[in-house]
Amino acid sequence: MKISKAVIPILLLLLFSCFSLFAQEVDNKLALVDVLNTLEKRFDVSFTYVDENIEGIKVETPSELLTLPETLDFLQANTGLLFQQLNKRFITIIKPNLEQTDICGILVDIDTEEKIQGATIQYNDQITLSDENGYFSLTDIEGVGSVSIRFLGYKTMVFRVEELRQLPCKSIIMRPNIEALQEVVLQNYITEGINKKIDGAFTANTKRLGILPGLIEPDVLQTLQALPGIQSINETVSNINVRGGTHDQNLILWDGIKIYQSGHFFGLISSFNPYLSEKVTLIKNGTSARFDDGVSSILDIRSEDRLRNTFVGGAGLNMINGDVYGKIPLSNKTTLHVSARRSMADILETPTYKQYFDRAFRDTEVINSQSVNNNRVITTDQNFYFYDFSAKFLYDITNRDKLRFNFINVYNKIDYLETTENATDFEAKTSGLIQKNLAGAVSYERDWNERFTTQAQVYFSLYNLDAVNFDIINDQRLIQENEVFDTGVKLHASYDLNNRIELHGGYQFFEVGISNLEDINLPRFRRLIKEVLRTHSGFAEATYSSDDNRTNITLGGRVNYFQKFDKALVQPRVSLNQKLSDHFSVEVLGEMKSQSTTQVIDFQNDFLGIEKRRWRLSNEADIPIVTSKQASVGLHYSSNDGLIASIDGYFKEVSDITASSQGFQDQLQFVRAIGNYSAYGIDFLVNKKFRNFSTWFSYSYAKNDYSFDDLTPSEFPNNLDITHAISFAGSYSNRGFKISPGVNWRSGRPFTEPVRGDETNGNLINYQSPNSSRLDDYLRFDLSATYTFKLSDGITAFAGASVWNLTNQTNVVDVFYRINDDDEVERIEQTSLGITPNLSLRITF
Repeated sequence: MKISKAVIPILLLLLFSCFSLFAQEVDNKLALVDVLNTLEKRFDVSFTYVDENIEGIKVETPSELLTLPETLDFLQANTGLLFQQLNKRFITIIKPNLEQTDICGILVDIDTEEKIQGATIQYNDQITLSDENGYFSLTDIEGVGSVSIRFLGYKTMVFRVEELRQLPCKSIIMRPNIEALQEVVLQNYITEGINKKIDGAFTANTKRLGILPGLIEPDVLQTLQALPGIQSINETVSNINVRGGTHDQNLILWDGIKIYQSGHFFGLISSFNPYLSEKVTLIKNGTSARFDDGVSSILDIRSEDRLRNTFVGGAGLNMINGDVYGKIPLSNKTTLHVSARRSMADILETPTYKQYFDRAFRDTEVINSQSVNNNRVITTDQNFYFYDFSAKFLYDITNRDKLRFNFINVYNKIDYLETTENATDFEAKTSGLIQKNLAGAVSYERDWNERFTTQAQVYFSLYNLDAVNFDIINDQRLIQENEVFDTGVKLHASYDLNNRIELHGGYQFFEVGISNLEDINLPRFRRLIKEVLRTHSGFAEATYSSDDNRTNITLGGRVNYFQKFDKALVQPRVSLNQKLSDHFSVEVLGEMKSQSTTQVIDFQNDFLGIEKRRWRLSNEADIPIVTSKQASVGLHYSSNDGLIASIDGYFKEVSDITASSQGFQDQLQFVRAIGNYSAYGIDFLVNKKFRNFSTWFSYSYAKNDYSFDDLTPSEFPNNLDITHAISFAGSYSNRGFKISPGVNWRSGRPFTEPVRGDETNGNLINYQSPNSSRLDDYLRFDLSATYTFKLSDGITAFAGASVWNLTNQTNVVDVFYRINDDDEVERIEQTSLGITPNLSLRITF
C-alpha cells in the first residue's frame, strides 16, 4: 500500500513505541503459599512447613511441563529453601542454615572441548569472570540459592550452590546458543542437524549435519532442496525456487551481507564454503521484521562467532575442487577465520568435472561456437576455473563488547579461443565471461546487561558480470557488463522485558546502484544505464512465550521508505505456534514483503548464453517494486519414539513482476508486461527414526498461475508450476560409517509448443497458448556414503563417495524452439546431469 510522506514519522513512532516499555517490569511472581496450594492440587501432594519460614517469599509458578522432582529443584533454586520429599505424599520445607561456603567450576565448550574465557558467573550481587583456563570461583557465599553462568553465544545455565560446592571443581559443559531446545518444534527434521523452529523457520547446523542422498559435503544450497516446497527447476543452486518463486526472490545473506552470486560453476555448486559456515536459517513465511527483501524466502548463513583457544583447521579434495580452512587464535581476545577453495580442472579434468562442464555450458556460445562456414574452420579452446576466499576477524574488546570484520570473494571465469583460417588468412580471438561477488562488513555488538543488547553493522557488496563475445566471422565484438554496488547500515536493539516477552527494533539504510552496459563495435553502438535507489527502513517486533512454552507469538511491523519515489510500504509480520498437547502443535504464519532488485533476461544469448540474467533496479515505470503477501497454517507432530510428521498449507501472491524476469522462451520472450502470480499448496513430511536408521517421505502439491492483464490469455500456468513433487530417502549410521540412498520425483514443468501443422509465420514461430504443455516427469536416484576415522590424536580423516543420478536417467528440464538455417523449427532440449560420481577426502586437525 502507498502512504503519504507526512505520516511516516507517525508510523515510525508507532513502530518504536514498544520500547517505551523498557522501564516497566511485569511482576509475575505469586506468594509462595499460593504456589504451594496450586502444586498440591497438581501433584496430589502435601507440603509441611513453618509459616514464618515462607512468609513474604514470592516465586513464579513452575511450568506444568516440569515433573515433581524438577518442580522441587525449581522452587529450591528460587526461594533459598530446602524441599525434602519424605514419601510419595508429604514434602517438608526447611529453612537452611546459612553458612558461608565456596564454589568453583571449569567451563568447557561442548563441541571443541576448549575452555571458555570471559563468561559471567553471578550469585546475587557477587559477579566474577572465568579465566583463560575456563576456571572461576566465588568465596564466602551463602549455602543456598542459585548461580547463573552467562556467555554471549551460549545458553545461560543455572545451578544450585550445593552443585558447585564439590571438589575438585566441576567441569561445566556449555552449549552454543544455536538452537535452544524450547525454540524447536521438530528436531532432526529430515536428517541430523536440521530443525524446524517455533517461528516456522528451518535451521541447519553444518557441523552436525547428517548425510543426504547424492551429497558428501554439507553444501548449503543443495541441502535446503531436500526440504518440501523447495526445488531447483533446472538442478542448480543459482535457481532455487521456494513455493513457486524465482531465484532472485530469495534474499541470501552471509553474516548479514547481501550476496548476489550464490553459485560456482555458474550455478552447479554453492559459492559458500560449508566448513566455515556454522548455522543456516531458511524462512519461507512469517519472516522477522528485521529482514528486508526476499519476497519468496530468506536464506541467512552465519559463520562461527566465538573465540577459539586452540587452532582448528582442515583441508579437503573432491573431483571438482580443493579447499583449506583455519580458525586461528591470535590472542585471548582475538581469533582469525580464513578459508579458500579453488577448482582444479587446469590440473586434472575428472569425469565429474566433464559432466559439470557439459551441463553448465551446453547450448551456450562456449560450445555452440564450433562450426564450419564458407570453408573457414572455427575451433575453440575452453579454460574455466573458480575460487572463493573468505575471512573473519573476531575481537572481543571486553566481555560485553564484540567487534567483527568479515570479507568474502567469489570468482568464476570462462574464456575460449576462436580461430579461423582459410587459404589466405588466419585470425584468433578470445571471448570470455567473469562473474564475481566481493563483499565485506564491520559489525559491533554491545551487551549492556542481561536484558539489553545493541548491534550495528556497516557492509558493502559488489557484484560484477562481465562478458566479451567475438563473432570472428563477422568481425563483431560485443561487451556486456552488469554491476551491482550495495551498501548498507543496520542498527538493531533487543530488550528482554521479562522471561516471557522480548522486544526488538531498529533502523536500516540501504543504497543500491546498478549499471548495465552494452557496447558493440560494428555497427557502433553503446548504451550505459545507471540507477541508484536509497531506502530507509524502521522495524519493531515483540515476541511472547507463555510460562509453559505452549504459546509462542511474534508480532512485528516494518516500514520501507523509498526516497527516490517518495513512497512508503508498511509490512506486517506474524508468527504463532500453539502447542495443543505434548506431541501436537499448530502454526500460523503471515507476512507482507517487498523488494527493489530483480533479475531480467533481455535475450537468451546475453552474456554468452551462460548467465543470461542481469540485475535491474526498480524504477516504478517498466520495473516496479515487487510486493508479496503470504499466509500459511501448519500442524506438527513429534513423538518420543522418533516419529515426526508435518503438514503445511499456504497461499502466496506476488505482485508487480515483469515478464522479462520470468525467463519466457516462447511468444512472450520479448514482451514487456507487468503482472503477478499466485500460488497455493501443501507441504507434507513424515520421518521415522529407529536405532541407527532414519527414513523420510515428503510430498508437495502446488498450483501456481500467472496473471498478466495486458496478455492474451491473461491467466496461464507459471513457468515454475510443479504440481506434484515426492522425495523418499533413508540413512543408516554405525560409528563412523554413514550411507544414504534416495529418490526424487516430480511432475513435468509447463512449456509452450508450436502449433502443429502451422509452425511458422515467416521467420516467426506460431505458438500454442503459453505453457499449455508439460514436460515428462522428472526422476532421479542418488546414493552417498561416508566414513570418518581418527588418524592420530587431534587428526580426523573423512572419506566420502556419492553418485548423482545413479540410473543415468535422462531428465528434460527445459525445452525451447528456434528456426534453424534450413528455416525449420528445431526443438532444443536441456537435460539434467547424467550419472555423476564424486569422491571426497578430508582431514581436520
